Amino acid sequence: MLAAELRLHEVRVLVLEKDTEPVSFARIVGLHIRSLELLAMRGLLERIAAHGRRRPAGAYFAAIDRPAPAEVDSAHAYLLGIPQPVLVRLLEEHTIDQGTQVRRGCAVTGLEQDDNGVTVELADGERLRARHLVGCDGGRSTVRKLLGVGFPGEPSRTETLMGEMAADLPQPELAASDRRLSLRPAGAGLYRVVVPAAGVSDRADPPTLEDFRQQLRAVAGTDFGVHSPRWMSRFGDATRLADRYRVGRVLLAGDAAHIHPPLGGQGLNLGVQDAVNLGWKLAAEIRGWAPETLLDTYQSERRPVAADVLDNTRAQTELSSDEPGPRALRRLFLELMEFDEVNRHLLEKITAIGVRYDFGPGPDLLGRRLRDLDLGQGRLYDLMHRGRGLLLDRTGRLNADGHRDRVDRVGDPTADLEVPAVLLRPDGHVAWIGDDQRDLDDHLTRWFGGATSIDKR
Repeated sequence: MLAAELRLHEVRVLVLEKDTEPVSFARIVGLHIRSLELLAMRGLLERIAAHGRRRPAGAYFAAIDRPAPAEVDSAHAYLLGIPQPVLVRLLEEHTIDQGTQVRRGCAVTGLEQDDNGVTVELADGERLRARHLVGCDGGRSTVRKLLGVGFPGEPSRTETLMGEMAADLPQPELAASDRRLSLRPAGAGLYRVVVPAAGVSDRADPPTLEDFRQQLRAVAGTDFGVHSPRWMSRFGDATRLADRYRVGRVLLAGDAAHIHPPLGGQGLNLGVQDAVNLGWKLAAEIRGWAPETLLDTYQSERRPVAADVLDNTRAQTELSSDEPGPRALRRLFLELMEFDEVNRHLLEKITAIGVRYDFGPGPDLLGRRLRDLDLGQGRLYDLMHRGRGLLLDRTGRLNADGHRDRVDRVGDPTADLEVPAVLLRPDGHVAWIGDDQRDLDDHLTRWFGGATSIDKR
């Protein structure tokens, strides 16, 4: 996703992947509302959605069974379940079509940086040179370790097996199983199986079907006749957040910067959203028009979002415990989530449509993402496929002429905007609201640099 964002701005990109082949297990992941919106902004959603399955936007928080609140503020208010290898393949094909080079079997073992760039050493001794490096290499990130960036938090206390597989016993018997495990229909005769992993094979090895059978028998007294697994995985509840997202010309994104329990299904989504926040800023730095502090806003904006995700997954973990205190708290949450505003707040938190970046004082809309409006001339997100800024001007008097290489303008949009004009960043967040040209010019400079275009590769 990050490579695709950079290619929108004609930045040369090389992706180094240590695995020689794509992952083989077909784990299903869920794309939340904000991720779906970002994919729609780049014209990717229709292609990706064709390979997934829509599910209702509800029962995210600690798997508490509540429907989505009424009138969720999005044109994409659903969960899209899609096999992770399919999603990776589609994004990889897309960015290769844009001109990204992808090299497999290339493990990074060392790096050095200076004022002009970064030198990367590969396992076979090859050395590569680039202007910047971004470690998107997971919770055990080699890049983060080479940088010496701290990764404080809590280690795993428990581990869990999760997979999709067929089962011989009928649904009523499955539904009556022990609370420490979960077996839910997953379509096409399959069940999503979640069971404690204590006492099974080494955590470094992929789980086996026998591991699932063993744990099901230990917890429920039966293995339910599970067979024909579609995918199987293991996860822990470690919770950690990188001290820094940037050290000079090297940055971290996704699980390299944050890990947390998978409750709420936020991990992959958080990484995709990191990439879209970082992409245009890093491209601006490389192209030469970035304001001095723009790249630093990647950490100042995204690290607090990750910290909030870590906190809400901690809370969900506690609510999932079988201890008397957490069970009482879960019953309280069941009551509270009957209130539409409580349910809405939790849904917006999990799906990231409630994120508001701190851009200074101003209306509540400032710093928030703007939903996909019908502008009369087309849908808002359809006008953002190129990853540029966008000025929506209802006054007919404003312009972004000095930044027309970076910012598009829509005059007199017919959308129901309650403000005279807004300036959107390439990630869809509202950077300015008002009707004064001089004030707009100041904010154009703040986010998009000076009016003179500088073209540097």
